[in-house]
Amino acid sequence: MSAEPQAPKSLADPDALAARRAMIGAEHIAPIRALGERISAERGAPVPVPDPLDGGVGARMLLLLETPGPAVLRTGFVTRDSANGTAANLFRFLAETGIARADTLIWNAVPWLIHQAGALNRAPRRTEIAAAGPYLAPLLDLLPRLAVAVLAGRFAGEAAPALATLRPGLPVIRIPHPSPTYVCTAPEVPARIRRGLAEAAAILADAAG
Repeated sequence: MSAEPQAPKSLADPDALAARRAMIGAEHIAPIRALGERISAERGAPVPVPDPLDGGVGARMLLLLETPGPAVLRTGFVTRDSANGTAANLFRFLAETGIARADTLIWNAVPWLIHQAGALNRAPRRTEIAAAGPYLAPLLDLLPRLAVAVLAGRFAGEAAPALATLRPGLPVIRIPHPSPTYVCTAPEVPARIRRGLAEAAAILADAAG
């Protein structure tokens, strides 16, 4: 497995991106890739692949974002290593917590690309959120070691009731979305993200103990 990047936006480097793409057949992400391919076929839109440097089916923390941004096709991955502000913030916040990458799976509440080519980023529509709901259960079925779910942003937060039904007793933590648009709004926003991720880190430590 490739060495973990030590700084954000590492996949801006074509060699690093090529190395990550060479790992796309890794066994620990294969079942989630297959789910993504099914979703892509059913929704008629691309679904980015989980980062092979992350935990895949061995993840103990699900970090649910909202929807892939329009730039996701530059890499094809759901990853903290993309060359955009949201990923860079996520990289830094996660690094601060000390949560191992192997413990994490980053996914989206609406997993497929909702943007037309060349369009600006936008929030998912209610119809898209509703259409995405049935895909949560098969994702959870692939995560037997899951110990905590972190929901980033308002739309991801709407998955909380479904998580409570599908995985009773699973700790669910809501945090603001790590987009620069939100993080720069007020000092309390990054503070809330840090508190939420620190809480998740403590849960993982307790579960491992």
